[in-house]
Amino acid sequence: MTSTSPYHELRAELESLTTEAFRPELSEIDRLPTLEIARLMNAEDTTVPAAVAERLPQIAAAIDAVAERMARGGRLLYAGAGTAGRLGVLDASECPPTFNTEPSQVVGLIAGGPEAMVTSVEGAEDSRELAVEALDALGLTPRDTVVGVSASGRTPYAVGAVEHARARGALTIGLACNTGSALAAAAEHGIEVVVGPELLTGSTRLKAGTAQKLVLNMISTITMIRLGKTYGNLMVDVRASNDKLRARSRRIVALATGAPAEDIEKALTATDGEVKNAILTLLADIDAPTAAHLLTHADGHLRAALDRAAGGAR
Repeated sequence: MTSTSPYHELRAELESLTTEAFRPELSEIDRLPTLEIARLMNAEDTTVPAAVAERLPQIAAAIDAVAERMARGGRLLYAGAGTAGRLGVLDASECPPTFNTEPSQVVGLIAGGPEAMVTSVEGAEDSRELAVEALDALGLTPRDTVVGVSASGRTPYAVGAVEHARARGALTIGLACNTGSALAAAAEHGIEVVVGPELLTGSTRLKAGTAQKLVLNMISTITMIRLGKTYGNLMVDVRASNDKLRARSRRIVALATGAPAEDIEKALTATDGEVKNAILTLLADIDAPTAAHLLTHADGHLRAALDRAAGGAR
């Protein structure tokens, strides 16, 4: 007998996904002591980095492609629904204070808009059209990169975003947690981090969400390293917008130069608080305008600016 439920096909599709698999061995987890449940969750989480490690070549290839586009003025745009969308928004929102990017350079799009960050928006994740509208509103260009994020790899909003972006000539990445996903297939760079069934059946904010967070951390962080936003492992483009970050900026200059506190204060004052410029004035023994000139011609890469200063700014 054939089911007349409008959800019959979708239910069958979900049941075929690893992230939705039921684990009978955990069917009485609610009877366990709290400490034992915590141990189970912790053990589950320890498997995630290994799953990410299996996809490092694909992740690295995608990052190099993103960095190349962003070096030409492109943007990094995340698109997802629910947890996946929130993780994209989180990663994007952390780039300005960490790397001094403009808010428009790394953008997180979530199905249902900003309201969906804190509450469910009915039907938003099922709409490819909403993804297309959101990307068109940003004026998508071929220099941009769109990263569709979806644990299942079938979410219409994420798949629709990637398909639309690819049709417009943008670079596309599909990050999913199931093999053979529509999202990875739609993207130029498909990344499928398979973390297996969740502790709670279908709760992909758990291992799948952790995997997505790890990969998004890599995409944004390593891209910014490639773009010269760091000097070694120092965040030399940090935006000192509060007391903690102002203190951190001074520590970064100290770690990079070994200069005494008085000289650091003078350098930061002369460079209007720009950490990278202050480091260059101290290491190359040049004034602030010269440092700014060298960094401009080195596309913001501090090591390249130091090389130019050592070579007489040829």
